[in-house]
Amino acid sequence: MGGFEGHLYPGLSFFLYGLHQARLVSRALLCDSLAQYPQRGTQGRGAWAGLRRACSVGSLKILSACILVAQEVHSIPRQFVLLTRMYHERSFMYRKQWQHVTLYASFLLSGCVDVASQHLLPRRCAGLEQAAQALSMSIFLPLMLSHMQDTEGVELRSHVLLTQTMLLLTLVLTAELWAPDEPRLWVLKAFLSTVTGSWLIQMGFMLYRPISGYKWMDDDQSDLAFVTTSFCCHVILAAALMLWIHGCSWVWYCHVSASAWHPRAPAAPGGSAAFPECPTGGPCGSSRFCL
Repeated sequence: MGGFEGHLYPGLSFFLYGLHQARLVSRALLCDSLAQYPQRGTQGRGAWAGLRRACSVGSLKILSACILVAQEVHSIPRQFVLLTRMYHERSFMYRKQWQHVTLYASFLLSGCVDVASQHLLPRRCAGLEQAAQALSMSIFLPLMLSHMQDTEGVELRSHVLLTQTMLLLTLVLTAELWAPDEPRLWVLKAFLSTVTGSWLIQMGFMLYRPISGYKWMDDDQSDLAFVTTSFCCHVILAAALMLWIHGCSWVWYCHVSASAWHPRAPAAPGGSAAFPECPTGGPCGSSRFCL
């Protein structure tokens, strides 16, 4: 993740993945679904459904990882080698670039597992997808600790905050393996993914293309304090974005989409109108989130 593009593209990937997870969480909670990931048979048919399956999250993970690896290799002016022999010694070349490529390879592995689970296996295995995600994030942590060895000032502070978020995300993904149907873990995963993505984008601008046009000073305590304050603002804005997505999902699934699918709901035995069936298969009106 070197340079501006090396922070921007992974940040966008994490941010969009967090928004996607927030939409899935809202749908699962509003429709009282027992599983966050629906089976293939409940996703509809036709050309539009086929396009949605082709543009799945796993396919986008693979595409993003390939683009990031190509961008990393292209940024190296010389031959991309692992070891070089100089003066009868073997040196590890391009250690940061190899760390980045290893991270992208872990995301590529997660995408391949997602595609195999969703399109190749007879039945979707959500546990296998979650295990691949947890494995990729557990690889991220030691690489980030090694990545921060020769950094200081603003760059070190921003990477420490990023590592803190990634540690929490890794713990959440690991706990989800033992509690896959826990909605609070779903919410935390979407929230932490969104914070990670937005903060990576902020780091790209802050370290390489500051909006003010002036470089951040590593020995200025005001700049260091602003980094922490800016990260806290990202946390608050991510929480507000999660609430906004849930509110929009509530309007869509409990009012707009339900009215389109069932314009006239049958009357209940007591004389009141029955709740319409959720378009995703669950009873939307019975959810405690639909008031």
